[in-house]
Amino acid sequence: MQKSLMRLLGGAALLTPAAILAAATTPQFDHARVSRDIKTLSSDAYEGRAPATPAERKTVDYIIAQMKAAGLQPGGPAKGGSEKGGPEKRGARGWVQDVPLLKSDIVGTPSLSIATAGKSRTLTQGNEIAVRAALTGQSSVDLRDAPLVFVGYGVKAAERNWDDFKGADLKGKILVVLVNDPDFEGGEGDFGGKAMTYYGRWTYKYEEAARQGAAGVLVVHEYAPASYGWPTVKNSNTNTMFDIVRSDPTAAHSTVEGWIQRDLAVELFRSAGMDFDAMKKAAQRRDFKPVALNSTFSARYAVKPETIVSKNVLGRLPGTRHPDETVVYSAHWDHLGIGQPDAKGDRIYNGARDNASGTAMLIELGRAFAKAPRTDRSIVFLSVTAEEKGLLGSEYYASNPVYPLATTAGVINMDSTVGAGAAKDFTISGVAKLGLLDMLVAEGRRLGRSYTPDPGTEAGSFYRSDHFPFAKQGVPAVSFGAGRDLITGGVARGEQLAEAYTRDRYHQPADEWSADIDLSSVKPDLGLVYAVGRTLADSRDWPDWSADSEFRAARAATASERR
Repeated sequence: MQKSLMRLLGGAALLTPAAILAAATTPQFDHARVSRDIKTLSSDAYEGRAPATPAERKTVDYIIAQMKAAGLQPGGPAKGGSEKGGPEKRGARGWVQDVPLLKSDIVGTPSLSIATAGKSRTLTQGNEIAVRAALTGQSSVDLRDAPLVFVGYGVKAAERNWDDFKGADLKGKILVVLVNDPDFEGGEGDFGGKAMTYYGRWTYKYEEAARQGAAGVLVVHEYAPASYGWPTVKNSNTNTMFDIVRSDPTAAHSTVEGWIQRDLAVELFRSAGMDFDAMKKAAQRRDFKPVALNSTFSARYAVKPETIVSKNVLGRLPGTRHPDETVVYSAHWDHLGIGQPDAKGDRIYNGARDNASGTAMLIELGRAFAKAPRTDRSIVFLSVTAEEKGLLGSEYYASNPVYPLATTAGVINMDSTVGAGAAKDFTISGVAKLGLLDMLVAEGRRLGRSYTPDPGTEAGSFYRSDHFPFAKQGVPAVSFGAGRDLITGGVARGEQLAEAYTRDRYHQPADEWSADIDLSSVKPDLGLVYAVGRTLADSRDWPDWSADSEFRAARAATASERR
């Protein structure tokens, strides 16, 4: 066993006899407890766990109570101390990290319309269009006849010699952009083929529109390049919006940010004498230039902005030999709250799989580690807020770490991890090359599990989960994903269930707990992520990114702080 662990860590780890014994012992995970936690957190009583609602307090209290019962210690910032100080040098800790956020709501029903050749057409929020409450801090939106301009994929990437804007004056205009990368349709090109880069994410397109000085940006929704349907877009954009508190929010957001249905885009292009598919093809070339759509957009609605304080919850087990070094397990506790009703009239977005499941597994991991011999390094169980609003809780933690990121050995995130059943394989979100994944693959092999690369890299899932803010800071981080090669039904059934979840439940009220939810994956998945975290926490290993990774330089900048 000791030799196998040494091979797992490339021969670099020196493990104590207690650590070897702990690593060899499989903890007892209880899927009934996990089911109970999922059922509780996703019940109607928790109203979809939206930040800045009474449900947040209830959710946070429940997580803290379960962490206490599990035997964890408070892991939040020490009272009266700086978050960035050494973890063992201050006084008593609390359970939460305050996360200040800008909260913004549209008041009433927005007035939205487009005009072409003097003829105006009213648009209905949630039907042809879904606009978000402004995150600029303004209390109203009053745009009249702002010109619509098609800017292709809305990308400006100097390192790829790509500029969709070509110096055009876009101030005061509404940008119409395509979702995903220019490579998505053809599968090859300057953006690495099907695998989405950050340039393909709608968050990037919003940010770039602000940099271009545009009055707004409307993303054209298409199922395949977006990787989800219109109900997901509608439900995610027509409710309360949040952002981190910024000194100049207009540097990151334009006044209007939203999506339009493909059918509406086709009509707009036809009215301008253009074919939508032909223009999409043109946008896949480097020589594309912005094109006026000869239509205008108007929007009028009140906005209620306010600054609120949400909560990250942290439990901790201090290490015995290297307590200043940390391994982090993370999962987001929030979901969409109460929103637009579905066809059955249900307005509560319970988020059983997304992400009551990850939160329940985080708590169960805490129970297991608390019952086992203590690790050499400290382990933190981080339950973050506002993932659904743009990874805001993890973004805040990564920018204001309670425990230094330089001595954070790795982050293992869990998001939407149950539902399909036990699998022969496992995956991670997106494509990344790093030592932490090598450890996960090696441990999976020891446990009889194979690694399958993310089958949907065109969805940009690497940028859509809470490990990403840590990766940007250089911390080795992965988001663990359940496998699709199911023990019962194989790959075909796994893909069928994954597609059905995305189509029928993802970000919809139907993501609910039920008595027949398949939790057969809980024990093997928890066993795998437990083993990797345990091995890392008992080692002197510092996993790194591959030599060609965009995150390696940030990690290298803090190398002197790791012993």
